[in-house]
Amino acid sequence: MDTEYPSEEALESAWKLSVEAGLGAIPLQRLGLDMGSPVLQDLEERGLVSVNNGRFSLTEAGASSAKSIVRRHRLAERLLTDVIDLKGTDSDLSACRLEHLLYRELEEKICTLLGHPALCPHGQPIPPGACCTDRRNSDLRLIATVADLKAGQEGNVAYLHSEDGARIQKLMAMGVFPGASLRLIQRRPSFVFQVGHSQIAVDEEMASSIFVRV
Repeated sequence: MDTEYPSEEALESAWKLSVEAGLGAIPLQRLGLDMGSPVLQDLEERGLVSVNNGRFSLTEAGASSAKSIVRRHRLAERLLTDVIDLKGTDSDLSACRLEHLLYRELEEKICTLLGHPALCPHGQPIPPGACCTDRRNSDLRLIATVADLKAGQEGNVAYLHSEDGARIQKLMAMGVFPGASLRLIQRRPSFVFQVGHSQIAVDEEMASSIFVRV
C-alpha cells in the first residue's frame, strides 16, 4: 500500500475486491486493516465506508471515489505505456504516483488524448468518465483506432482490443502487433493499411480493434 496515500490505496483495493471481483463486503484483513487503523477511521469519518462485524463496505460516496481512483490509475498506466513507452515495474510504480496527481480536467484531457481506452495495459477495465460518453475533442487524440485515422496518417500500433478474441488472433496472424509501424492507405470501401511490406484490408469492426500511437 502506498504510504503517502494510504486511504486512496485502501479505496482502490476495496473497489477491485468489492465491485470487480464481486465480493461485496470485505473482511478488514483482506485490506490489511484493523478496527484501530487510522486509515479506517479516516474513511469512516469522511463517510466513504461502513464497517459491520469486521467487514468493510463502500458507501455510495466511497464507491464513486474508489471508481475515480481506479480510473485515474489505469489511465496513468495507459499514458505511461502507450505514449511515454515506459514498461514493466517502472510503469506500475510511476502510475501509482501519477494517479494521485491527476485532477478531473486533466484526467479527461488524458483520456481524450488516449482515445478513451477501455482497458489498462494489464487487460483490466478502465471505468468510463463523462468524456468517454461525450467523446469530446476527438481531434486531440494521440492514440486512435485505425477506423478513426485519415488516409495517409501513420503511427505505431499501441495495442489491440476487442471482445472477440478470434479477431485479435486474426490480426496478429496478419502481422499486426504492438509496436509495428502502420499507415492507412484508404478508408473505403474497406480500410486498407500497410504494416511492414504487407497491405491489409479489413472491415470497420476490425479497424476499430487496432489502436495506433499517431
